[in-house]
Amino acid sequence: MQFQIRVAVDADIPAIREVIQASVRVLQAGDYTQAQIEGALVTVFTVDSRLIADGTYLLALCEDKVAGCGGWSYRKTLYGGDRQLETIESSVLNPATEAAKIRAIFVHPDYTRMGLGSLILKAAEDAAVAAGFRRLEMGSTLTGVPLYSLRGYRERERIAVPVGSGEEIEVVRMTKEIESTSN
Repeated sequence: MQFQIRVAVDADIPAIREVIQASVRVLQAGDYTQAQIEGALVTVFTVDSRLIADGTYLLALCEDKVAGCGGWSYRKTLYGGDRQLETIESSVLNPATEAAKIRAIFVHPDYTRMGLGSLILKAAEDAAVAAGFRRLEMGSTLTGVPLYSLRGYRERERIAVPVGSGEEIEVVRMTKEIESTSN
């Protein structure tokens, strides 16, 4: 199957929302309870319009269908979307001293086990490196930890993230150093 990557625009928000909801409800059911999932879909696992406005959110297309999405950010916020309960930190990061944030990677269940998560991750990493970052950081779901570990990310801490109605989900802060290619 062939996938094409392109930058997301505002008109893609309904399709992004559909991918996020399908991905979370199916792929994360083994790691979170139904109450946690439904709470997170209202708060944390929502579209982050700042990423789209910044031009750092990507879509993976299979023909004309959105098969996955994800991106990176040069802003301080580690995870979440427009409706997260925690404060969104929009200050700009310094690539020389701070880590770019890998953000909001979701794959539609119809496209799992095809390398799509890795493809989106690599495109986001490449864009962050092209912007001058040499360190990367993310807030991974429990479901994503095995993939990101295989791709060189290391667990730093586990964070309890509020999702409403007294529920929390566990998110894993992971980091990766980019090796210099200069001699």
